[in-house]
Amino acid sequence: SALQGSIAAGREIGLGAVAVPKALVDAAVAQAAGGGEAERVVDVVCSVRGGGPTGQAEAVRLAVARAVQALVPVKRRELKNAGLMTRDGRIVEEKKYGLRKARRAFQWVKR
Repeated sequence: SALQGSIAAGREIGLGAVAVPKALVDAAVAQAAGGGEAERVVDVVCSVRGGGPTGQAEAVRLAVARAVQALVPVKRRELKNAGLMTRDGRIVEEKKYGLRKARRAFQWVKR
């Protein structure tokens, strides 16, 4: 692996907290760290909130990619070409008035 340091992802058990599977985080960090030519030993400590396991792993991947770019600016083009510097822009759609949710209408009753 490119990083010899340890990886510690937040695994708080609380209201709405999701424990991210270690395999997802390890894969995301390895992908963001790039090939085996990394010379530095880096410890990754992260805490993510909201979303599901995959979304949280991708958030960690983006954070690690940004950190790698800050440490080694030359790698930016490589990270960008791999699609690691792109944020997932999807957000929750807002609720519309007259509807139960963003697109879900109230149940129709004939009488």
